Amino acid sequence: MVKLGIVGGTGYTGVELLRLLAQHPAAEIVAITSRADAGTPVARMFPSLRGRVDLQFEDPARANLKACDLVFFATPNGIAMQQAPELLEAGVRVIDLAADFRITDVAEWEQWYGMQHASPNWVAKAVYGLSEVNREAIRDARLVANPGCYPTAVQLGFMPLIEGGLVDLDHLIADAKSGVSGAGRKAEVSSLFSEASDNFKAYGVPGHRHLPEIRQGLSRIAGGKVGLTFVPHLLPVIRGIYATLYAPIKAEADFQALYEKRYDGELFVDVMPEKSHPDTRSVRAANVCRIAVHRPQGGNMLVVLSVIDNLVKGAAGQAVQNMNIMFGLPEADGLWQLPVLP
Repeated sequence: MVKLGIVGGTGYTGVELLRLLAQHPAAEIVAITSRADAGTPVARMFPSLRGRVDLQFEDPARANLKACDLVFFATPNGIAMQQAPELLEAGVRVIDLAADFRITDVAEWEQWYGMQHASPNWVAKAVYGLSEVNREAIRDARLVANPGCYPTAVQLGFMPLIEGGLVDLDHLIADAKSGVSGAGRKAEVSSLFSEASDNFKAYGVPGHRHLPEIRQGLSRIAGGKVGLTFVPHLLPVIRGIYATLYAPIKAEADFQALYEKRYDGELFVDVMPEKSHPDTRSVRAANVCRIAVHRPQGGNMLVVLSVIDNLVKGAAGQAVQNMNIMFGLPEADGLWQLPVLP
């Protein structure tokens, strides 16, 4: 059994980790922390876990996290960079679900996140946890930077085209939409039901924190600079990321076959038949990215539809997938849940 700790277990990604790990055949959750809710039984806060998780939230200062094989940080940005190094130096492996170790250029990270990085030396040692790209590096990693939700959908959607050198890398467009849970479990006016329901809007158009992460990932795949316009939107739904991606065609290919070959054998990427239109409920509560490839009217613009659940493949599910890779477990362990309908 892999002994696991979760720091920051009261948010949406924290409870999603608990849901997945409670069904994992090789996972033993030994500690879960919350400074504000220390002493509260997990199942009292999240009745969905009654009978499956018997732990109480602990104060992070008192929890024996160093006894864990792996600790997940499901915390706001800026926490893991302060607390993870002590665990790493004690031999504990770490997966950070926030953004503290995703961007390799520390100065750029500080510019986008508005704070000084507390452990820049660990940034260079972290492995970016996009499983379908960095599987071999993840296997031996001590610190994994779990990708963001938008970056996961966008990178998986564009990747085969960029790897093949088939599109104009200067003019990529990602028009992406997220459910309200992407903003977290904090109280915020824009996330109130009466604000978000029956409404649709763009946000972060001048610049969104996920933009440098996406550009970094696509540039690594391309082996050079990539020009990307990224516009996020807020959907009046709880879960889901819907990324509509546009790429000008530079070289001809059988694009459907290209995607099917690239993701052949990938358990959690589903390339749908031609002319398909995936929807968010087709991935709800499941660790899967569904992709459809279109070439409207046979023109020179390729349109890729990439859909994930932001809390699963975009966060907790991908973290569990990375854990499985790190400990040599079957990659799908704890992740066989089918999407929930209706």
